[in-house]
Amino acid sequence: MTSLSESQNRRLTMIKTILVDDDFLVLQALETILSVQDHIEVVGTGQDGKDAVELYNTHQPDLVLMDIRMEPTTGIEAAETILKDFPEAKILFLTTFQDDEYITKALSLGCRGYLLKQHIKGILPAIDAVMNGQIVYDSTIEMPVKKTFEKKSSAHLSERENELLYLVAEGFNNKEISEKMYLSEGTVRNYLSALLEKLELRDRTQLAVYYYKEL
Repeated sequence: MTSLSESQNRRLTMIKTILVDDDFLVLQALETILSVQDHIEVVGTGQDGKDAVELYNTHQPDLVLMDIRMEPTTGIEAAETILKDFPEAKILFLTTFQDDEYITKALSLGCRGYLLKQHIKGILPAIDAVMNGQIVYDSTIEMPVKKTFEKKSSAHLSERENELLYLVAEGFNNKEISEKMYLSEGTVRNYLSALLEKLELRDRTQLAVYYYKEL
């Protein structure tokens, strides 16, 4: 039998999620997949960007999982509105469209990821990664995103700092960064702390948002 304190703790650790998609069957499938997870609670569903904004204002969830192309209000328009009022909002796009312009726009807004519906099995690990502060995107769209990244660098940062910023924005963790930069994980942590202090930012998510918005 589950004690009251155990139930309370479980509620406290649940990822409150809203789902928004104009395809009712997709919406239903997503709700079914997520609702059976012990750590995810679907607190609302909608079918366009206007619904997303209203649901966010009502529930202020931990995560928004949303389609991009919806009528009359798109997912991009909804994300802009939500992030303007709630800059820490975690928005993960799930769409059938692999479009560089959409990818760049979504991530430049400060959204946490962009996944394709064809790879629906990747949703759960993507949600966990986003909740751990990472930015995620479908492996099939890695190259378009990299092309966007590689155009950017800051004259105020050293070559190594720019490389670190780039890798953080790609969503790599410290271990992966250490392997790519041929450094120990401890050194990566030190560089990361120094970079955060230099840019007056709080965490790696803000670094990624800085990369997209400021460079």
